[in-house]
Amino acid sequence: MITKQQALEYHSVGRPGKLEVVPTKPCVTAIDLSLAYTPGVAEPCLEIKKKPEDIYKYTNKGNLVAVVSNGTAVLGLGNIGAGAGKPVMEGKGVLFKRFAEIDVFDIELDTLDPDEIIRACQMLEPTFGGINLEDIKAPECFYIEETLKKTMRIPVFHDDQHGTAIISAAALLNALELVNKDIDKIKVVFSGAGAAGIACAKLYCSLGVKHENILMVDSKGVMYEGRGDKFNKYKAEFVRKTDAHTLADAMKGADVFMGVSVAGTVTQDMVKSMARDPIIFAMANPDPEITYPDAKAARDDVIMATGRSDYPNQVNNVLGFPFIFRGALDVHATAINEEMKIAAAKALADLAKEYVPDEVSKAYGGTHFKFGREYIIPKPFDYRVLIWEASAVAKAAMDSGVAQKIIDIDKYKEELSRRIGKGREIMNVLTDKAKKDPKKVVFPEGKSRRILRASQMILSEGIAKPVVLGDRQEIEKIANDNSIDLTGVEIMDPETSDRLGRYAEVFFNRRCRHGITMDKALATMRDSTYFGIMMLEMGDCDAVLSGVTSEYPATLRPALQIIKLSEGISRVSGLFAMIDRDKVYMFADTTVNIDPTAEELAEIAISAANVAKAFDIEPRVAMLSFSNFGSVRYPESEKVAKATELVKKMAPDLIIDGEMQVDTALMPELTEKYYPFSQLKDQANVFIFPDLNAGNIAYKMLQRISGLMAVGPILMGLSRPVHVLHRTFDVNQIIDMASIAVVDAQVKEGLNSKRQ
Repeated sequence: MITKQQALEYHSVGRPGKLEVVPTKPCVTAIDLSLAYTPGVAEPCLEIKKKPEDIYKYTNKGNLVAVVSNGTAVLGLGNIGAGAGKPVMEGKGVLFKRFAEIDVFDIELDTLDPDEIIRACQMLEPTFGGINLEDIKAPECFYIEETLKKTMRIPVFHDDQHGTAIISAAALLNALELVNKDIDKIKVVFSGAGAAGIACAKLYCSLGVKHENILMVDSKGVMYEGRGDKFNKYKAEFVRKTDAHTLADAMKGADVFMGVSVAGTVTQDMVKSMARDPIIFAMANPDPEITYPDAKAARDDVIMATGRSDYPNQVNNVLGFPFIFRGALDVHATAINEEMKIAAAKALADLAKEYVPDEVSKAYGGTHFKFGREYIIPKPFDYRVLIWEASAVAKAAMDSGVAQKIIDIDKYKEELSRRIGKGREIMNVLTDKAKKDPKKVVFPEGKSRRILRASQMILSEGIAKPVVLGDRQEIEKIANDNSIDLTGVEIMDPETSDRLGRYAEVFFNRRCRHGITMDKALATMRDSTYFGIMMLEMGDCDAVLSGVTSEYPATLRPALQIIKLSEGISRVSGLFAMIDRDKVYMFADTTVNIDPTAEELAEIAISAANVAKAFDIEPRVAMLSFSNFGSVRYPESEKVAKATELVKKMAPDLIIDGEMQVDTALMPELTEKYYPFSQLKDQANVFIFPDLNAGNIAYKMLQRISGLMAVGPILMGLSRPVHVLHRTFDVNQIIDMASIAVVDAQVKEGLNSKRQ
């Protein structure tokens, strides 16, 4: 569980908030400025005046959505006001961007008057390609959306209504298929008659549920004729003539329960009273109307879905709105109509029946998913959702006549495939591997708030078993001052440890001919970094991470003095994984060897290729130089050529070539044209630099100028996992390195087992 302090720090550290505006065109020269603004900007303005639809050609309207709210029904927080709801609306923008590459401006309107909201949205039409209404209470939300859909020619979508409806409809279609029930014959009970409940009921009817087979329950019980209430027009549509007056009455013989109400409204007896193979969608969050364990205990034939990620079949709105808007925007749709919503639901239902790729399993801790009672809807991190759902929505928009742009759906699917950026998901792969077999990781810098926060999260997420070193009282005070719960995190003080003498003796025996006396050995072992690395050497932990409060050599030196090198390795080296939006590159050596020999370069190349494999990347290695395959004869280039030949002998199955210039390594068309003999037929992804100058400069330049994410440094060549944390690392980067360290420990453990 995350803490209040974690949540507040996430939103406030660095630049406050979660979104920023980034220009998509260069603006670094006087000419750029003249094109971006006056006088050049006049030309697209005049073109749009002549031909209004060209606004999609010359501006960002076709990829821009307004998330509009007045804060009257925010998550589970209720009417907290427009300003207090802004973090949620920013979060919605993050999800739009993350899952569908859609830009968002969040707009919080300080009004309770629905007509003012309507007018504000109408005035925004020239700016936005679509409007996502969010967290506006019922019944006003119905009136607002209805009016805007009638008066505007851009998509307007109230996610609180239709998001839950679309995702749960997909789940319903698949659940009915599994239990062999006809949709036009099922009896459905709704608990909750607000925005989501009424929208779900309407969509279910569009899919084939009979209107008369729905019973809706609000806070006063079943909505039946003669109850004595004056129902608003939205509820009135679902008032029934029935003898069932309570939820318990309604549940008897029901095939489906749809809960969008509050926790604990459904009992096990109610579940037992339902028809065979009952379908229960308990969507109250964070606590459902009945928990998954309680429902399963009541009926072993139940199919269950909730809004929670820790139970099967999570109905998560993020499966809907980003991809629905993506499809709608790409055909310049004037609305999101019933046909598009049904298409989205059916696309999700169909995708759940497809084979689930390994990438999806890796993103969820290695769990293998297969269509069945506990997998009736896809997972949000299934990259195929974008392709299936957006294309289905776009096609439905064209078929129903609301698309202003006609596209080739097959080509559109190919375009969507290219948009998927998997590069930044690479850490998910390692984290999931780590969670399969968590190892004991020692953090010598126990006085660091970042280390303590990371340790708490590493433990709670099941990535590793953290051990922090230092004075217990000091560590606990820092933790208390920063609201960090260290329950379950092992704390060890080298000064008082009963291992101190034994560690010092081992260190003395190893370093006695290097100026170390027994007194010096004892003093050295009181240093947390030395103590932690000796723990690793003695088998008392599995990995060590250190460096956020010290210089790089302060961790590297103890590791080299205590830990042996891996078999066949003569030098330690360093690597950074450079992650672009859709690609991952390995750079080595970037941190250790100033001027490696050809033999050392060969070792570095093989080690880097092995790291790539740990990231689930098939390595294609480029040995970099200023020369292309002997074009310049010079000792530095000949060293790289020699290293390449050594690698080919040592690892004949490895795809590698060199010496080569970096553009040759990155442009396969150059290789094919000028160097057809090269083993590299595709772009390289592992780059071995000829010396530390080149490697260190290259990774830092790409990190700072191009914004690539640098994961590392990953220390290669030691027989046991020691990795260095940079002083600038934040908590998330420390967690990433913990995943790397655990996977490194798993690999080394596997290699040692094979040798034995």
